[in-house]
Amino acid sequence: MPLTLCLLSLLFAAPPDAIPGAADWPQFRGPARDGVSAERGLLTSWPTEGPKKSWTATGLGGGYSSVAVVGGVIYGTGLKSDGQEHLFALATSDGKQLWSTPIAEKQKVGYGEGPRSTPTFAAGYVYAVSMGGTLACLSAADGKMVWSKNYVKDFGGSVQAWGYSESVLVDDGKVICTPCSKAAAVVALDAKTGATVWTATVKDAGGAGGYASAVQATVGKVPMYINLLGKSGGVVAVHAKTGKVLWQYNRIMNGTANIPSVLVKGDLVFASTGYGDGGAALLKMTAEGDGVTVKEVKYYKSGELQNHHGGMVVVGGTIYFGHGHNQGYPAAVDFASGEILWKESKPTSGGQGSAAAVGADGMVVLRYQNGVVAMFKANSKQFEAVSSFKIPEPSKQPSWPHPAIANGKLYLRDQDKLHCFSLKASGN
Repeated sequence: MPLTLCLLSLLFAAPPDAIPGAADWPQFRGPARDGVSAERGLLTSWPTEGPKKSWTATGLGGGYSSVAVVGGVIYGTGLKSDGQEHLFALATSDGKQLWSTPIAEKQKVGYGEGPRSTPTFAAGYVYAVSMGGTLACLSAADGKMVWSKNYVKDFGGSVQAWGYSESVLVDDGKVICTPCSKAAAVVALDAKTGATVWTATVKDAGGAGGYASAVQATVGKVPMYINLLGKSGGVVAVHAKTGKVLWQYNRIMNGTANIPSVLVKGDLVFASTGYGDGGAALLKMTAEGDGVTVKEVKYYKSGELQNHHGGMVVVGGTIYFGHGHNQGYPAAVDFASGEILWKESKPTSGGQGSAAAVGADGMVVLRYQNGVVAMFKANSKQFEAVSSFKIPEPSKQPSWPHPAIANGKLYLRDQDKLHCFSLKASGN
């Protein structure tokens, strides 16, 4: 590493004992993994050309992953010109690179190139997964490799059509990952050493890893991790302490790709997938001693309601997302009852294709596949479009990476570039 980058690393990289602030974005879909920022005082409308751009970083490498932001440092992944997937760190002040570490060789997959995994920051370490299933743990301060595991070699997994895509969950000193093999569908690793804590064997896990990322939940006194598995595994909950399978629901599964991470609110779970027989379902969990049962409250056929990819967010008890297979028709669903409150019949603001969702300060932002970024009010009664703009200097690849909001900034990854915009009035 050049001397200048070494000095920058020492000056800006998050220290080993860094704790994410309330306005940081330490992992995929934010602090609570629900796609919602807790920040207030953000812009409620944008200028015609969009919020003011602070800077654009280049040289990230190709890929569809988003970014994590902690303590003045941005963490991301990209396939660089050396033919390796890198985990890198940038300074939030200007986007300058602090360090970049190769974690795996390029993996050939069915569509596009470059990693899909957004890094997860926890307790001074940063974790990410390569397309070929290498889970790497690096020091957040200097990018040095601490440990790595491979889903295929170590746990019997197999690479699905578009590569391993999950962003791992770190909770209670454990890294929760999803090789999705017959013997180890879900695995808990020691966050500091990579040693296996437990493995969960799930019936009909699917044989190849899924595309969703796990979330944490507790019902009664039972802690659990919930994720959407591969082609046949369904939505699965495992006990956080032991890995014991608590419940499994597979009615919404399709045989191609099951992508959106589930939403959890209290004892309710909302899950959706695109493709074929996908659809959506509202589930209710009930704790029974050390176990948990689940029942279907409402089921929606694929044509009625589905999120292809791009995820869903909850604001004030209402779920908002882009509905439709490879579509981003804005929709709103009441989380408590499952009632469809409203559903648009076309995308908004000239958007096309799937839409990645993020919520902040009473607003919902959809990033469309064609590079349109649209904002609407989180209004359970009706759809109210507010503002939109087009991502500058667009690549020729689908505009899929999820938006990230941290410390008054909006981050939009577009292959080799990362754009940073100000969401505060003082910055516009």
